[in-house]
Amino acid sequence: MKRIAILGASSQIAKDFILSASAVKEYELILYARDIPGLRAWLSEKALTALNVFAYKNYGKQDHEVVMNFIGVGDPSKAAAMGASILEVTLEYDQMVLRELKKNPTRKYLFLSSGAAYGSVFEVPAHYDSSAAIPINSITTQDYYSVAKIHAEVCHRAASSMPIVDIRIFNYFSKTQDINARFFVTDVIRAIRDNDVLRTLPQDMTRDYLHPQDFYNLVHCIIQSPNKNVAIDCYTLSPVSKYDLLNKMSEKFGLRYAFIDTPLVSVNATGAKPHYYSNYYAAAEFGYKPLYSSLETVLNESAAILEVQLNQAAKPTGQVDEIY
Repeated sequence: MKRIAILGASSQIAKDFILSASAVKEYELILYARDIPGLRAWLSEKALTALNVFAYKNYGKQDHEVVMNFIGVGDPSKAAAMGASILEVTLEYDQMVLRELKKNPTRKYLFLSSGAAYGSVFEVPAHYDSSAAIPINSITTQDYYSVAKIHAEVCHRAASSMPIVDIRIFNYFSKTQDINARFFVTDVIRAIRDNDVLRTLPQDMTRDYLHPQDFYNLVHCIIQSPNKNVAIDCYTLSPVSKYDLLNKMSEKFGLRYAFIDTPLVSVNATGAKPHYYSNYYAAAEFGYKPLYSSLETVLNESAAILEVQLNQAAKPTGQVDEIY
């Protein structure tokens, strides 16, 4: 059984991967995190206390065949708050992995990159011939995240003999999503939960929401395939437009929405992206075949979130869950 070291194991997407991997028992997981007590509490809640948890300073002391680097920021508001420090954090842990990779040249390194590596201009979807667009003479805080990912990917391509795969995630959504995070979909879910009217700009946009199972399947395909040094884009069966998503969420969950001229709150850490998805399907070379469309992902995972939220809201004040 191959051993996977997971850096940034406290992140949402890493936790989802841990749950998926633990369910099928295909790999032995070694977890690394900054908040060790918090991660152990979560593992206890999920009945996964047998998994080993270590501080980052211990990375390299435990044998493993694969390392996945989830360290980063998923919430736009947190990315904006980090500012330029995201460059240092990304570089620090990436270099830590690369140093160990030189000592273990057969170890696979899966780096969680982002569609933001293409820059902030998505007038059309990404494709094989796309170029990264950075306003080099007027770099702002919105560009820091993109630059951090681009720099890491360039370093990885320069280490061409090493088995490194950069996995660019555009949008990811699951039932474990923190609905207080500032994403369009979480704004939608909060409006449904609170029976509020969602106020949004009239401009359409298209997004590709990756399902947790598709992410796990992609990683599994990469691990089982021959070594490569390459960057790949994540994709689903099909992306979804903002208008289609609003209509379906209204039809299924009773979402009420209205269009406004200016945003009530602006959290745009990586720039506006009207077509934030990819038509670059190199992941298929690893045998990856998505199972879910973006719309299926959002509808199914939202249903699970809202069921939990409604059940919690229905509990009388002071009620305590029974302990068995």
